[in-house]
Amino acid sequence: MSLLAGLGLSGQSLPAVPAATEGATLGVLGGLLVLLVGAKLGEELARRLGQPAVVGELFGGFLVGPHALALVTPGETASVLAEVGVVILLFAVGLEVRLDDLLAVGRTAVAVAVVAMVLPIAGGAVVGLAIGEPAGAAAFVGLALAATSIGITSRVLADLRVLNRAFSRVILGAAVIDDVLALIAIGLVVGAVQGDTGASTLFVALAAVGLVLLGFAAARRARGLRREVFTWPLFAETPLVPAFILMLTLAIIAGSIGLAAIIGAFVAGLIVAETEAREELEEEIRPLSQIFTPFFFAVTGSQVDLAALLDPTVAALALTLALVGIATKAAGGFLAAGRLGRWSAATVGFGMIPRGEVGIVVANLGLGSGLFSREVFAAVVVAVVLTTVVAPYLLAWSIPRAVGEGTGRGSGRRRTPSRAADVGSAEGSAGSAAEERPRVEA
Repeated sequence: MSLLAGLGLSGQSLPAVPAATEGATLGVLGGLLVLLVGAKLGEELARRLGQPAVVGELFGGFLVGPHALALVTPGETASVLAEVGVVILLFAVGLEVRLDDLLAVGRTAVAVAVVAMVLPIAGGAVVGLAIGEPAGAAAFVGLALAATSIGITSRVLADLRVLNRAFSRVILGAAVIDDVLALIAIGLVVGAVQGDTGASTLFVALAAVGLVLLGFAAARRARGLRREVFTWPLFAETPLVPAFILMLTLAIIAGSIGLAAIIGAFVAGLIVAETEAREELEEEIRPLSQIFTPFFFAVTGSQVDLAALLDPTVAALALTLALVGIATKAAGGFLAAGRLGRWSAATVGFGMIPRGEVGIVVANLGLGSGLFSREVFAAVVVAVVLTTVVAPYLLAWSIPRAVGEGTGRGSGRRRTPSRAADVGSAEGSAGSAAEERPRVEA
């Protein structure tokens, strides 16, 4: 009490926590519990039925969400946890990808990113014009179908333990480039609609490219960095603490310049993957990923509003946009990655299909600017969600065939010697994915 008195406080003057605040806190915690349990029960059901785990988490989120059982309506806290979850997921994915392997497929990744972005923009714009929308609105429809959400794809690739495969590296590399291109495209389209295509878009685009290139350069410089560097600070008893700080820092920087925060997290993973602490970090990040990542998929699933499909006009437009979005991304990836082999190229195309937060953001921009009607907005959002749900099934179908194709051609041997054991493990696990349930590794 003497210390409190010295600060000018007394026991009686200390503010009490209002009962309403306590109730709100319990409500938030209860909502998070419902989301997590829903996601995990959905995953359990999906795994027992031999379906992709991520589909179960999406379904679990939908089931407990406001458009089904209405047990929970995700708010700001759930959205933040969802973002943290997908950031951790992409950091974990970056840990399992070596920079040299990623750069080795750079040309193919660039080609995939460009072709798989141009085709959806064109396809969506054609649909928009066909339903009588003005050019600006049609461009927004195409733009909503352009950007890939790598969260879904990377989870499936990690589940099936094929992150070391050439097709996986192409998908991840293309997703990074895709995000930069989407940033540029959004800036140009918004600028054109608002009558301003000035230097701001160019500056942001250059900043985004610069961040990615600096991250790659840092990864090269970090090669062989000793584990002790991470635990030199007295606050860091484990390499995870400094690595987590780096992950959050790059995620914030990426988000501040308009890129998805997950791109910064992925680059952070690439950097620490080149150090001696890589294997230890993979083990330490796994429990965090298993806890936080389901929030991302549960929140995404909770946003699905099937009631919008009761309107025949909205349903027809949503299904048309979803089909166009699926076909154009799949075709773009297949055409640009053809040299990998038929099934590997198909897997690249399927891996580029999921849309996500970028598509929803673009739809909101269209609605907020008055370009979209409520019906068009609903159709675009439903189409984005449908691509997210379909992609895991297509990947689960094509990946075992792509692995078999690569093994037959001997592509599994084209790795650095230090990764031979990891690759063998990946091949064995992925090859038997159809027979046994894969364990989550991301």
